[in-house]
Amino acid sequence: MAKIPKLNIDVEARLGELKAQFVGLDPNDPPSWPVLPRYLLCLAVTVFVVVGLWFVWLNSSDEELTIERGKETVLREDFTKKLAQAASLDALKKQREQVQQYVTQLEKQLPSKAEMDALLSDINQAGLGRSLQFELFRPGQVSVKEYYAELPISVRVTGRYHDIGAFAADIANLSRIVTLNNLTLVPANTKDGTLTMDTTAKTFRYLDNDEVALQRKNAPAKGDKK
Repeated sequence: MAKIPKLNIDVEARLGELKAQFVGLDPNDPPSWPVLPRYLLCLAVTVFVVVGLWFVWLNSSDEELTIERGKETVLREDFTKKLAQAASLDALKKQREQVQQYVTQLEKQLPSKAEMDALLSDINQAGLGRSLQFELFRPGQVSVKEYYAELPISVRVTGRYHDIGAFAADIANLSRIVTLNNLTLVPANTKDGTLTMDTTAKTFRYLDNDEVALQRKNAPAKGDKK
């Protein structure tokens, strides 16, 4: 068998040579350094830069993480609110339908412009049906609001107390809305006990689409100064 030749390496001599490369280094002139010190310096600088960038990246990432966690909290709260709204959506829809039905029912109690004459006739017939004598029945000036018009009617009737009370009840039971305002009762004849009632009956009617559009057109803007 062939013998493997022995390598005679002088370790101490090699270590001495390596140590000698670090002796007398000029810190102001690294390019003149021997190979090993230069490589070690490059490696140290590289490691320092990498570690520095690593910490800078971690700091920026930590800030981003904090911001995103804040966003997550806001989104969770928003999701919780919307989830509660979604859970009550059916109830809100039913409530909205009930409100719409109620508004429609109220609108039906308001006569249209064409029905006003018939309503005035109903008021007059209610008084005559209770054997009251009309001394005054005078419609006033129509006051137009945003969505409805108000018509005051000056009324003076004479009759017995119970008949006047029944007349007021009949007015309240009309299919259309009529209110009695500023009501006064004074004796008309002390012999037969008749009374005279002065009142202002107010009835209301809804505006048609053209009237509503005209009201909105003529209404002053919120920001306008008087």
